[in-house]
Amino acid sequence: MKSGDAYGPEWSASLRDGSADELRGWVDLALAICDETDVVALRHFRRDMVMNQKPDRSWVTEADRAAEQVIRERISAAHPDHGLVGEEYGTEAGSADVRWYIDPIDGTHNFMRGVPHFATLIAVERAGELQAAVISAPALGERWYGWRGGGAWSVGAPGTAAPRRLQVSAVAELADAQVVYGSARDLLASPLVPGFTRWLDAAWRDRGFGDFWGYTLVAEGAAEAMVEVGLSPWDIAAPMLIVEEAGGRVTDVEGRRSLEGPGFVTSNGLIHEATLDHLRG
Repeated sequence: MKSGDAYGPEWSASLRDGSADELRGWVDLALAICDETDVVALRHFRRDMVMNQKPDRSWVTEADRAAEQVIRERISAAHPDHGLVGEEYGTEAGSADVRWYIDPIDGTHNFMRGVPHFATLIAVERAGELQAAVISAPALGERWYGWRGGGAWSVGAPGTAAPRRLQVSAVAELADAQVVYGSARDLLASPLVPGFTRWLDAAWRDRGFGDFWGYTLVAEGAAEAMVEVGLSPWDIAAPMLIVEEAGGRVTDVEGRRSLEGPGFVTSNGLIHEATLDHLRG
């Protein structure tokens, strides 16, 4: 991945590796797959479901596994030479030039408790650089998607009849910014962000909108920054592409652009350095 110092739509477009038709084709495939996984997720949502605790003490449901199986089958049928990196079933063809990152249900705990803020995340990487992504939140009836040089878009939002192009906000001062974050407990306990409370105190307003939701708020310009720790590559891949195509910036807490985290700072770009300075104490 290129340096995390630059950002903006033109910079994001410069990372495109492939034709616009090819990348848009990957988006269309991911959207079609989500037509199926949305049905799987909603079939189990707010109903009795089978849940198991994994060795890392996180939870997985039968819907997570069923949705990822659908995603893997559809991608492999369309692109048998592509690699797969998924939360539930690991990595296949990990050395492939093109790899798909799969999080079948981001926000599993929300899903388990009947909270509608959960989504399927699918992103495509070529030669180590993200190229296309889709986020589908079936209980909200909304999707976000994008591809390098093609912009970031939302469809299904209340009051909109056509896809809406996303753009980060122009707020340039942390004191005027609305900031969002994942688990406050995790952030307060993390040595990665010792200045978390200092950052909150410096901002105009804060809310705990975690998982995919916080990243889409930044991409839409409804919030200026999102901070989260404890992530895996499949958690951040799709949000990163969409935020960057909307003009924003995504790095780890040291300011490096990477999928390996485990802590991430996402912003409109304008308050990124101030956010990093506060979080690092």
